[in-house]
Amino acid sequence: METVNQRHKYDIGSLLGEYKEVLQQKYRMSYDQDKAIKDLIKCRTAQNGGHTRQCAECGHQEQAYNSCRNRHCPKCQFTKQVQWVDKLKSALPSVRYNHIVFTIPASLHRLFFTNQRFCYDLLMKTSGKALKQVVCSKFNPTIDIGAIMVLHTWGQALTYHPHVHMLVPAGGLTEDRMEWIHASKKFFLPVKILSRVFRGMFCRRIKQGIKSGELHLPKDIEWTDLRDQLYAKDWNVHIKPALSGPEKVLEYLGRYTHRVAIANERITKVTSGKVFFRIKDYRLNGNIRTMDLPVIEFLRRFLQHVLPGGFYKIRYIGFFAHRLIGELGGQALALLEQTPYIPEFEGLTSIEVYSALSGKRYACCPACENGRLIPVHLMAAPT
Repeated sequence: METVNQRHKYDIGSLLGEYKEVLQQKYRMSYDQDKAIKDLIKCRTAQNGGHTRQCAECGHQEQAYNSCRNRHCPKCQFTKQVQWVDKLKSALPSVRYNHIVFTIPASLHRLFFTNQRFCYDLLMKTSGKALKQVVCSKFNPTIDIGAIMVLHTWGQALTYHPHVHMLVPAGGLTEDRMEWIHASKKFFLPVKILSRVFRGMFCRRIKQGIKSGELHLPKDIEWTDLRDQLYAKDWNVHIKPALSGPEKVLEYLGRYTHRVAIANERITKVTSGKVFFRIKDYRLNGNIRTMDLPVIEFLRRFLQHVLPGGFYKIRYIGFFAHRLIGELGGQALALLEQTPYIPEFEGLTSIEVYSALSGKRYACCPACENGRLIPVHLMAAPT
């Protein structure tokens, strides 16, 4: 398979191409998983079409193949992430931010995996409602808060681990939008109360979903048994140390937004039917170590994190909501006497963004380093 712009020695798309038939024989794929496999295999190859470029000075030619733009592709997320961060920066007030992580217990994993669209949506909605309820009851009953939420479904070893990263400013607008209320520097929210409110809301909605037929329990699980397990201990809600200013906040959040289950750069070796890759082991204080998995198991784990088609894994609540951010984001900046950031990459193409970030001249000839590469022939993707 001929490829270009493959910046890493090992590539998930190439592995999927090599083991596609074995995977499909061994496992039943959903439509979205099957589409992700096809897209990643074709990404930046002749199968996806492209064009021939020729230098206007020296005549040097090279092939350029199209990206797949699938949101699960490790090669297609970098410029999207940069543009998203750049655009959002213009709306964020320069205050302290708290990073909150809502995690479901392992006893819910099977239910989640068999009801992904319903359960992922429930996880995001419930974490947002629990946050708002606790903020209003413990901080200020009339405050209007904002938050940005990002869904992840994986752990470092590609295990199934659904959780939500939430970025919340330490404060908010009053009900009349005439004042910004700052949270205490020493205290933001009671974690145990937030955890229990989150658990209670979630369990009530699961019960309703089962009763209405929206949610289907695995055949060997009874709701009463599952409910007892869920209430047996507190759920894991973690508030990380506060970050100050939108630059640090967005640099931090940018690591989470358009990330896929694993990047190609983490794969160190593929040999003897095994994939070796780096993980951050939190049981060893976050130290980096290498683990290995059989190729088929590695790809199975990767594919279990393909989201249902059309599902929005990044969401905004409160005054960060799209319909409010223009007005209320500007109001917050005005009350804090802050100047809005002007987006740097708005209106640019992905190629132009990459050129600006890398410092490399777009379409500069690598042979003579003087001429410009001009498209001279389009290559359609095979039908």
